[in-house]
Amino acid sequence: MDSQVKMIQPQGIFNSKNGQQLLEEVDQLTSDIKTILIDFQDVTFMDSSGFSALLVTLKTVRQKNVRLVICSINEQIKMIFDMTNTNQVFEVLPDQASFI
Repeated sequence: MDSQVKMIQPQGIFNSKNGQQLLEEVDQLTSDIKTILIDFQDVTFMDSSGFSALLVTLKTVRQKNVRLVICSINEQIKMIFDMTNTNQVFEVLPDQASFI
């Protein structure tokens, strides 16, 4: 994977705890990172606090001029994106291979 890409792979339930970890990782980014790829393949469920953290992450990376890409979302997460119309805000790919 390109050295300008930071891949993050949360696991289990994506909630406030995982969301906070994601925000901490984003805050520590160096200027050479141009893209963050979040692979949700191992995430079984995302609650509202996890979704909120994802929105804050998007805002933060945009301020740093970093591209945020999300891949491998399950049906529950897809439904959240569809219901909130954020499927038009987030760049979502079917899987990691689609990014490379």
